[in-house]
Amino acid sequence: MARWAISILVNAVILIVVAGYFNSFYLSGIGAAIVASVILSILNVLVKPLLVLLTLPVTVLTLGLFLFVINAITLMITQGMMGDSFRIDGFGTAVLAAIFIAVLHLLIQKAVVEPLQNRRRP
Repeated sequence: MARWAISILVNAVILIVVAGYFNSFYLSGIGAAIVASVILSILNVLVKPLLVLLTLPVTVLTLGLFLFVINAITLMITQGMMGDSFRIDGFGTAVLAAIFIAVLHLLIQKAVVEPLQNRRRP
């Protein structure tokens, strides 16, 4: 449970950073970022595997790059569920944001989370 909560907070911070970087990506505040992060994590567990399975041939042909499109779709579903507190102006912005989120998540995972986990182990 603690890992999931940390992941939610990390994703919320990443969403805030992305909202600050892109003018066409809007979050109304920290609370909206946390709610968006929770919705996004639930969609990643429930919807994303189905989308990956349905688009497997395209994903293989694009050497996995189509996964960014799937991540953009989950972002668009999240913004649809949240209403005015989370807005993405266009699918192209969602794809760019998905790439940016993936890179930031990887950097934070490698630079912060993994060193902290390794330090706790005896």
